[in-house]
Amino acid sequence: MLFSSNIFLFVFLPGVILIYYTILKWSRPLQNIFLLAASLFFYAWGEPKFVLVMMLSIIINWAAGMVISAFEKQDNKTGEKAALSAAIFFNLLIIFIFKYLGFTVSNIDSLFGADIKVPDIALPIGISFFTFQAISYVVDVYRGKAGVQKNILYVGLYISFFPQLIAGPIVRYETIADQINNRRETWEGFCDGVSRFIIGFCKKILIANNLALVADKAFELSGLGELSTGMAWLGAIAYTLQIFYDFSGYSDMAIGLGKMFGFQFLENFNYPYISRSAAEFWRRWHMSLGTWFRDYVYIPLGGSRVKTGRHILNLFIVWLCTGVWHGANWTFILWGMMYFVLLVFEKYSKFNDWTGTATDSIKRIYVLFFIIMGWILFRADDLPAAAAYYKCCFGVSGGPLTDSNFIEYIRQYSVYLAAGILFSMPVAKWVRDHTKRTVAGDLLYSACLAALFIASISFLVKGSYNPFIYFNF
Repeated sequence: MLFSSNIFLFVFLPGVILIYYTILKWSRPLQNIFLLAASLFFYAWGEPKFVLVMMLSIIINWAAGMVISAFEKQDNKTGEKAALSAAIFFNLLIIFIFKYLGFTVSNIDSLFGADIKVPDIALPIGISFFTFQAISYVVDVYRGKAGVQKNILYVGLYISFFPQLIAGPIVRYETIADQINNRRETWEGFCDGVSRFIIGFCKKILIANNLALVADKAFELSGLGELSTGMAWLGAIAYTLQIFYDFSGYSDMAIGLGKMFGFQFLENFNYPYISRSAAEFWRRWHMSLGTWFRDYVYIPLGGSRVKTGRHILNLFIVWLCTGVWHGANWTFILWGMMYFVLLVFEKYSKFNDWTGTATDSIKRIYVLFFIIMGWILFRADDLPAAAAYYKCCFGVSGGPLTDSNFIEYIRQYSVYLAAGILFSMPVAKWVRDHTKRTVAGDLLYSACLAALFIASISFLVKGSYNPFIYFNF
């Protein structure tokens, strides 16, 4: 079930809110159990059988937390480490079987001429997100950053809570442990949540979905060998904006939904396309994933407080993992390796010493260029498809500079492209910050949100194109 679907917007969400704030208003335990049941129903809506995978994950990680806590009381460090290692192994095994087994077998067949049958295993929705949250739980309990949760239903609520279940943000257990029982719902918080949800909803429906049509057409033409240079760049820019508004829109909706029920999730995006370095880009893009890898992989490996060779190895491992996390395809691995190379370059050159207004502009162009090149690789079906697309971008494919497709798509979607570019910068935030202290500013802001929401609903009701890039991550 997608947030940007009629069934969620007009049936599921109103029903959950109504029951939560009326029938169950006076009982926090019943509210939590109800949210768990609603979350499992939400997950089971599209693929019912995979809810069993999630329930198994909940049971195993709850049990692992209990065992780690028991060993801690006995001051048995060996037992704690063994339980933690077993839990992490189990979680990674789940991801490997469902997400990477087929990829691994097909590569073994290719490399060694084997004839192993490639298993056809469907991918559970959002498996990378909820599995990383499960790992966060057992690691935080092991580190003593959060107390063990003895109630298995509350561990289930943390892992499966529907606002952040499908596409994050990846919520760390230490940030939400106290909120499970001690959160505080307020009318102001609920209204803030509704506002944030509408912003994300509009970003997804109005900008991401429309630009998806441009990007899809460009990559389709590339596959047919009919892509012009102009259309190649138009498609790449459209996809660059699409993936940002698609993913950040879902994060906004998740954060807004959390606020409606009294939960406070950390931010996941902070205008990443204004970055002046690849390092800054990753401090602004998918921040919950970046901090997860930093705290659970990079720092345990030694971080930057090691010799140069080891530091480069640590970066390599993190960015290999980042690429693999996004999907079972060499395109994702090479995408991760591109950022590894950029970060090593920035760290060990004099890149950070270059300052000044003109230099900042050059840095922004440099970052945007590699971001766009990276998204082409990310979007391509395989490495040959990515290579073919790059050839079109740089005019070495033999295709024309422009064509009728380029002109037609510019004409139809220029408004969405302009809006996407404009709002990828903190323009709206600046306007809001300078008007929210006045009654007129608040009324204008509310009126704009209402108008955009109505426009988005009209797109949704008439069945407009509604893809979701991170649906199976």
